[in-house]
Amino acid sequence: MTRTTPPRPVDVEGVFPALAAHRRTATRLHPRHGVPGAGDSSVAGPLLWPAGEPWPVCTVAHPKGTGHLLSDVRLRRRIQDGARGRDFTEDEQRRLDAMKAADHVPDLRDDDALPMLAVAQLSTRDVPDLVGPEGQDLLQVFWCPFEAHGPDRTIDVVLKWRRSADVGTVLTPQPEPPVAGREECVPTTCAVHPEQVVEHEYLGLLEEGLQEEISAWEEGLLDEDDDDDDYEDGPSSAASYATYEEYEAAMAAARAEEPEEIDYMSDLSIAPGWKVGGFASWHLTDPAPVDCQVCGTAMPPLLTVDKWECDGASRSWLPLEDRDAENDPRVLDPVGVYLGRGLMRVHTCPADPLHPHRLSFQ
Repeated sequence: MTRTTPPRPVDVEGVFPALAAHRRTATRLHPRHGVPGAGDSSVAGPLLWPAGEPWPVCTVAHPKGTGHLLSDVRLRRRIQDGARGRDFTEDEQRRLDAMKAADHVPDLRDDDALPMLAVAQLSTRDVPDLVGPEGQDLLQVFWCPFEAHGPDRTIDVVLKWRRSADVGTVLTPQPEPPVAGREECVPTTCAVHPEQVVEHEYLGLLEEGLQEEISAWEEGLLDEDDDDDDYEDGPSSAASYATYEEYEAAMAAARAEEPEEIDYMSDLSIAPGWKVGGFASWHLTDPAPVDCQVCGTAMPPLLTVDKWECDGASRSWLPLEDRDAENDPRVLDPVGVYLGRGLMRVHTCPADPLHPHRLSFQ
């Protein structure tokens, strides 16, 4: 099923023509629970991985047998999904209570090679903003599901580019680690529904004069809303209605007719959710340069891994096809991953995508 982002509530380039120099496309992936095949673009689905090629492994020394069983994580999510709208049965509650973080694989040493977790497979056939090394049309993303790597104690991400036509017999079954450090490091298997959208650069990285213009415009919109929100004067006062209930109903209807508050950062610039390409949002920290450590080239985000498809502030980005399910966790949080403070980006070098990638978190 396709996913369609609603038109932006304002033609922001029509209001601020200078923003045309600060536009970029991004492909929203719109992951939703599904059963993708090895040849499909997906999140946490099977990979088009050659049978004779070694699977990526984590060799960094850290506890690898202690945490949450992957089988438990997946069973918990299936039980929770099946029980939506009702209480857990006694059997379901018993099984949930038995799922504990523990030293599940005591024979697994800290320095053992641990299979990495398959996180995503994306094809240039499906994702127009996916740009890799020349002649390679498939990106496969892995990570070690333990936040124990590097000075910042984050997950370790591995990228593998390949030419899909060169893959012969596909590896099956495909390896995976038995345990994850946190449940939120394990993605739920999802089909993706790619959609290309236009983004505009993060407000704090625009020219100062343009920032001031946008801020003044937003303040003007707020002033207009304040002028229109006088519900207690004139014919809309409570005295104009036979009962207070009628008054409340009329006020609710009037508020529903009013346009939602528009904000550049929430509605007009950077799309939320899992995506490829586009701009980086620096909504929790000051903007920080992410440059290639080999050649110094500025590295835009290749892949954004987000907790939410959209949240309360960015609800205008919710696809039209999901408007009747806007509170469904399978729509708002389909993947179940929460890294950093909710968002992780993988940056690659546009001069050479095979240069070492970098991560940033928000």
